[in-house]
This record gives sequence, C-alpha cells and structure tokens, in this order.
Amino acid sequence: MPLESAIVGRRTRRFRSVADARWLMAYAAGLGDTQACYFDTTRTIVAHPLFPVCPEWPVVLDGRNIEGSSSLTRDEAARGVHATHDVTIHRPIEAGMELYTVGTVVAIEARKPGAFQLTKLETTLDDGSPIATTWQGSLLRGVAVVGGDKSLDAPPALPAPSAAGQNRREIPIAVVAGAAHVYTECARIWNPIHTDRAVALAAGLPDIILHGTATLALAVSALVRDALGGEPTRVRRIAARFAAMVPMPSQLLLRIDAAGHGAVAFSVRTERDEAAIRDGVIAFA
Repeated sequence: MPLESAIVGRRTRRFRSVADARWLMAYAAGLGDTQACYFDTTRTIVAHPLFPVCPEWPVVLDGRNIEGSSSLTRDEAARGVHATHDVTIHRPIEAGMELYTVGTVVAIEARKPGAFQLTKLETTLDDGSPIATTWQGSLLRGVAVVGGDKSLDAPPALPAPSAAGQNRREIPIAVVAGAAHVYTECARIWNPIHTDRAVALAAGLPDIILHGTATLALAVSALVRDALGGEPTRVRRIAARFAAMVPMPSQLLLRIDAAGHGAVAFSVRTERDEAAIRDGVIAFA
C-alpha cells in the first residue's frame, strides 16, 4: 500500500531518557574512541557528537505508530532505509542530563526508488531548552506516495567549506567483525538486519551490515581527532547521505575533501571504492 502524505505535520509521542555516564561511556567505547573526555569520571563526561541518535531511536520506532502510517504493510515498512542524516548540536550532552525527544514528519515525496520521508527530531531539556535537532531522511524502497508530495519544513543550508581539494587527505578506518553487535548494545539501537543474519537475508541483504549511524560516528571520531584537536564539544553540525553497505570486517577510507571556514567536507569509501557516506559536512566552532 502507498504512504499517505497526509501524515505530514503529525508527531510522535514525547520520550524521556537519561544520558547517564554509563551510556555515554558505552557509546564511545563501542566506537573504539577512548578520549578521556568520554571516560574520565573525575570531571564532567561529555557525549560523542553523534550520541543524539541514541535517545532518538525510540522516537524513530514510534514514528511507525503515527496515525496514517498504518497504510504500510510490515514488508513495506521493513524496506525503509536510513538515507540522510543532518544533526545540529545546540549544546553538548553531558552525563546526567534528562532529555526529552519528539519527532514530527515534515515532508514526504515520491522519488524514483520509492517514498522519501523527512522527520524532524527535537531533543530538549524538560524546560524546552534545545539540545539537538536532527533531520532524518528515510527511503521506503518500492513504496508509492498517495496525496502528492507535501513539505512543511526543511533543514537550513549547510555551511560551505573552502574549495574542494584543499587540505585533502585520507584516513583509514578499520571495521572489526562484530562491530554491529557491539554498537547495537552500546548505543541501545537494535535493528535485527545489523545483527541477525537470517533477518538480513530475508530483507534481501547479502549479510548483516553496519549501521549507517555507526559508520558516520566512526568518521566523526576520526574527524574530531584529525581536524578539531580532539575536542568533540566544538562540533556544531553533522550532515551526510548514506549509500553503499558496510560489511564486517572491512576497511573504510575517510576522505577529507575540503577544510576551512569552520567546516570540513568529507566522504567515506568502502574496500570496493563505493561511497558508504557521501556529501558529508561537519561544522565546528
């Protein structure tokens, strides 16, 4: 059945989570990122810049319960893939923060591969102070749209790094066997296509694959070390498009394509020289 564009403007429930030190440390450890700022409990522990995906996950799942989403069959819903990710960090998450997250469907459009849905995920403190705003794009392969394209909101324009090719360099990233299992438990993000081979094969995949957000987080860790002097709290925005699948184990190559004017443009290539992440941008203070 088609996806109804009438769901644009509808919201999920509001979810509460506590970013305790154990969770923040586990997330960084699951990425092999051992910087002291993520583990030294003699001072305030801060979150990895991509940690907002963790409190967002229950909200993403609840999006399937939004009125009108029931038009999709279980098989159609299973065809959904995380296509784009764009997060603005208004304030770094620190250990002990009580977070509240809600999602709003802000756009649906018909594309050649299927239905594209853009959801705005807002994480705040209880008083409404903004912590992170994420624009998450999902593509439902082979699903049509009924009601025509509809859009209420869109992410702001991305910053433009300096000219392409300037400061270009490459950084290898190793993805170990079992990386998806570790990330699943440390992030508390469970989607069986990443850890259950039978489910992955039934979904038409060649095997289990690494989460897109795990691939992006590995790249962000490398960028923080290489370009930001190891200071994750300088990150203000991360945006990327997901493309090729990442098997395990494998070797990735992070390419820094341009750097300057408070932003870095990057991409991530697989061993087969396919783009796992393209159009990546990280903006920083």
